[in-house]
Amino acid sequence: MKHNAFKLKLKPGCADEYKRRHGEVWPELVKAHSDAGILYYSIYFDEETLTLFAIQILSDNNTVDDLKNLEIVQKWWDHMADLMETYPSNMPIFQPLSEVFHMA
Repeated sequence: MKHNAFKLKLKPGCADEYKRRHGEVWPELVKAHSDAGILYYSIYFDEETLTLFAIQILSDNNTVDDLKNLEIVQKWWDHMADLMETYPSNMPIFQPLSEVFHMA
């Protein structure tokens, strides 16, 4: 299994709305992530820096890199673009993080 971690940045004043929208994540978006081999996906929030930290556990044969091409994912990005830092395509700007310790 592979682990994937990255960080993203919220815009000021958007934390409550970000949390609300993630409380209502679209079932078809969850299915797309599951179908791509994401076995576990959790997002944490640092309110002081407005930084989101995400971790995923991926199946060995995952297709996570293809998610960006799915219409449902692009619609979610459009839905969330007003809350976070994004590229012009509305894809969230994320920074991959390197693992320095793992205990299993």
